Amino acid sequence: MSKVAFTQEDVLKFHDGGKVAVSLPKPLRTQADLTLAYTPGVAVAVKAIAADPAAAYDLTAKRNLVAVVSDGTAILGLGDLGARASIPVMEGKAVLFKSFAGVDAWPVPLGACRRDGKDTGPTDPERVIAAVKAIAPQYAGINLEDIASPACFEIEDRLDAELDIPVFHDDQWGTAVIATAGVMNFAFLKGRALGDLKIVINGAGAAGTRIADMLKAAGVKDITMFDIKGVLAPSRTDLSRQNAVHARDVPANLTRRAAMTGADVFIGVSAANVLSGDDVRAMGEFPAIFAMANPDPEITPEAVAAAMAGRRYVMVTGRSDYPNQINNVLGFPYLFRGALDARARTINKEMKVAASHALARLAREPVTPEVAALYPGENLVFGDSYLIPKPFDRRLFVEVSWAVAKAAVESGVAGIDLDLAAYRAQLSRGF
Repeated sequence: MSKVAFTQEDVLKFHDGGKVAVSLPKPLRTQADLTLAYTPGVAVAVKAIAADPAAAYDLTAKRNLVAVVSDGTAILGLGDLGARASIPVMEGKAVLFKSFAGVDAWPVPLGACRRDGKDTGPTDPERVIAAVKAIAPQYAGINLEDIASPACFEIEDRLDAELDIPVFHDDQWGTAVIATAGVMNFAFLKGRALGDLKIVINGAGAAGTRIADMLKAAGVKDITMFDIKGVLAPSRTDLSRQNAVHARDVPANLTRRAAMTGADVFIGVSAANVLSGDDVRAMGEFPAIFAMANPDPEITPEAVAAAMAGRRYVMVTGRSDYPNQINNVLGFPYLFRGALDARARTINKEMKVAASHALARLAREPVTPEVAALYPGENLVFGDSYLIPKPFDRRLFVEVSWAVAKAAVESGVAGIDLDLAAYRAQLSRGF
C-alpha cells in the first residue's frame, strides 16, 4: 500500500470554488417551462402539499435530499474550529453521498449554536435541536457530523425521537457499522461465534460507545472498555449514561494490559501509540488489532508485525495506506440510500446490523476485475489482509442499500410498501 502524494497547494486548488453545486433535473428553456417551474404553475404543487404533506416526497427534491449538519465542535482530528471551518468537510461528505449512492446532500453548518448563542465553546444541544427541526421540512434525512461528545448523544437521540425522518450521527455509528463488519469477518476466519469473543475497547467517546452498542447488538457478550481515566467499572461515579451501560463488574484498577491478556480483539478509537508490542503479544492465539486512531494509530502495523513475528494476526486501521481500512464511506451513503428508498422514519439498530452483515458477506465474495484493477499489487482475496470491502466496489450500492431497506421493512419502520425484489432490481441498474 502507498500514500497518495499531495501538496498544500494541490488541496487548496482542488477546493477552489467549493466541491458542491446545484444541478437542475428539469430544463428551463421556454416560457412554458418557466410557467410550470414557478408562478403561476407552482401554486398547484403548493396546494397539493398543503392538502397532503406526504406529497412533498413526490413534488419536491425532498425524497432524495439529506442535510449534512455540523456545529464544527469536533472537526476530523482537528477539534473545535467552528461552523465555518467545517464547510469543506461537510461539502466532502455531500460529494461522497452523491458519488457513491446517488443521494443529494447539502452542507448545513450551524453558527451561534454554542452556549449563550456564541460561535465558540461547548455545544448547546437545545440550539442545535431547534435549528435542525426548523430546516427539517426540506429534507428526507439528517446526517449529523463533527459534533463533540457528549452533546452529540442527546442531539441525535432527541432529533431521532422528535422528527419523522432518519437522523444519523456518522461519528457515532459509521465507524461502528464498519468495525462490526470487520469483527464479524474476523470471527468467521477464527471459526468462533461472536458471542465467544473476548474484546477490549480503548476509547469511550462517541465512536467507542457505539462500537460497543453495535457489537452487543450483533451478539458479542464479553467487552471491557477503557477511557482516559481507566476501565469502565460500576464503582466509577463519573460515567455518562451511555458509558454506564457498558460498565462491567471488574476491579476499578484493572489495567488495559491485564484486560488484553488472552483477548481475541483489541479495538482502539483513542490516541496514537498507546499500545506496546508487549500488549499485543499478551493477546490470545490469532488475535485482531483494530487500531483506528487517526492519523496515527494506537500501535503501528510495523510494530505489530515485529511483536507478532511467527504468529498469525489481523491488523486493521483507519488509514488508506494499510490493508483493512475502516472507512465510513462504506456505510453512511448506503445506510441513507436504503433508508430513503424505504422512506424509513429512523435508521434503527436492525438496519445498522444488517449493513454490517452485508459488508461482511461482500468481503467474502471474489472481487470483480474492475475492483482488482483499481488496487494493483494488492491481494484482494478474503483473509487476514482483506477483511473489509474496498470503497470503490460498486456492489456496495446494491448489497448494503438493499439490506438496509429490507431491515427497515422487516422491523416496521418503512413508510411505504416496498417491493424488495423490484427494489433490488432497481438498485442493480445503478443511478
